[in-house]
Formats: sequence, structure tokens, C-alpha cells
Amino acid sequence: MPRAASPAAPAADVPASYEAALTELDALVQAMEGGQLPLDRLLEGYRRGAVLLDFCRARLASVETQVKVLEEGLQKPWTNA
Repeated sequence: MPRAASPAAPAADVPASYEAALTELDALVQAMEGGQLPLDRLLEGYRRGAVLLDFCRARLASVETQVKVLEEGLQKPWTNA
């Protein structure tokens, strides 16, 4: 008897962190590049990848904004000193 597809919980759709999103995105890319996924799974992977990419971009933008606030809006050149 086939399993019924359970609706995804909203918490499962949102990565726990930026690093978790990158890890999942990397795994998706590797699976998709492997060429062994059926077409439906490729489409699901593409959709999930788009969600993960949006999440990562939003987190990066948020961190950039926080850094600008911490630096009082002044852009300072990076030095290795």
C-alpha cells in the first residue's frame, strides 16, 4: 500500500540556520547534477533550491544591515592588521 503524502510542516520548510540551508542546497545540487533523479524529483529539488537560495540571500542581507548599523553606517575598508 503506497504511503500518503503528508503535508510538510512549516518548520520543515524553513532552515534552522544559514549554514543548514547551505548544506541542504549543496546536497540538492549534488543530487541534481548526478543525473539519477526522476523528473518530478528534479522539479521538487529546483523549487526547494529556490526557497533555500532566497533564505540565504535574505540572511546575508540581514547580516549586512546589522553590520552597517554596528558601524554606524560607515563603510570601512577591510584590513588584515
